[in-house]
Amino acid sequence: MDRAQKEQLVEELGQIFEASGVVVVAHYEGMTVAQMQDLRAQMREAGGSVRVAKNRLAKIALDGKPCASIADYLTGMTVLAYSEDPVAAAKVADKYAKANDKFVILGGAMGDTALDQAGVKAVAQMPSREELIAQIVSCIGAPASNIAGAIGAPASNIAGILTTLEERAAA
Repeated sequence: MDRAQKEQLVEELGQIFEASGVVVVAHYEGMTVAQMQDLRAQMREAGGSVRVAKNRLAKIALDGKPCASIADYLTGMTVLAYSEDPVAAAKVADKYAKANDKFVILGGAMGDTALDQAGVKAVAQMPSREELIAQIVSCIGAPASNIAGAIGAPASNIAGILTTLEERAAA
């Protein structure tokens, strides 16, 4: 890898660190190619990405970025899992770490907040952006359906009473 390629890689990593809602750092020593492809596929499905980069270049790219606190985790065979959604990468990484003992989460960053292993697990427990939007929409929609039911209920009650009165009059 020549100097120009290294500079380009540092620039790409810098953009990743700035644009990501969450970055998770993990060791992947001993994982097979198939396991890594599976991790990449799961991360892609959730809207995130996985990147293996030289630790030295990643540390250079972290300089001055909000998530610079993860530089301490960049030792040994590390992989970066990241996503724009502040929860997606943490969820996939946590789920994958439970299923594969060779994938060990070291920590991460959520914006300028440093996360240790427990912090990444806590973020993974949070609802995703889509789940939060669905909850908000259901909260907004519930009063409207209740109002519609309340408005419609008196009319159906009156209709039931009229039917009962007609049956009594006919009898």
